[in-house]
Amino acid sequence: MTIKIEKKIVGYQVHKNAAPTIEAVENSTPKPLEMNEFIERPEFLLGSTYKVKTPVSEHSLYITINDIILNQDTDHEVRRPYEVFINSKSMEHFQWVIALTRVISAVFRKGGDITFLVEELSSVYDPNGGYYKKGGVFMPSLVAEIGAVIEKHMKSIGLIEHEEMSETTKQILAEKRAQFEAVQKDVPTSGNSAESSPFPANASLCQKCNTKAVIVMDGCNTCLNCGDSKCG
Repeated sequence: MTIKIEKKIVGYQVHKNAAPTIEAVENSTPKPLEMNEFIERPEFLLGSTYKVKTPVSEHSLYITINDIILNQDTDHEVRRPYEVFINSKSMEHFQWVIALTRVISAVFRKGGDITFLVEELSSVYDPNGGYYKKGGVFMPSLVAEIGAVIEKHMKSIGLIEHEEMSETTKQILAEKRAQFEAVQKDVPTSGNSAESSPFPANASLCQKCNTKAVIVMDGCNTCLNCGDSKCG
């Protein structure tokens, strides 16, 4: 119905009884906060410290990664890395370690997909050669081990998904390992006990997980650590 207004309009009032539209309700819902460089550092951050002992340095490295909680107490609550610190008694690598922590922390605060850091750091090779850490895992450099720590932390907070093997795969690998050890039990070893590894002493390096866990069974190279196999 149309009403003709004969007098001059001197004011107006919004009728509030009308139900809001679906579009208005959606627009009024605040969007979840994403990590970005404009978020100010809160006074309190959750942190995790990892101890790293390598044969390339006399003293251990202590890597601390502090996380910020976004959208706390909501359905969109997430934990994201905010900054990293690396401390050691050794001053040999002081300058580049400080530079690396500042760059990594800046990438953390930038937001977006920061998981690429793991691959970039892991692909750094020491010209003097890498080393094997406990468990037979090969590290091409100290920088790569820092990347491995960051990867471990990202997995712990759910930023990177764990690649869990199925129970069937685990059972198959256990059977292969038992068969291999039964065949090799009479083969003499070098007697080198410096490298403590849960895998056979004469296992070779896996190109996928960088662990000395590859054995040959029935003409097929199989990694006992990650399950990678050349035979599919």
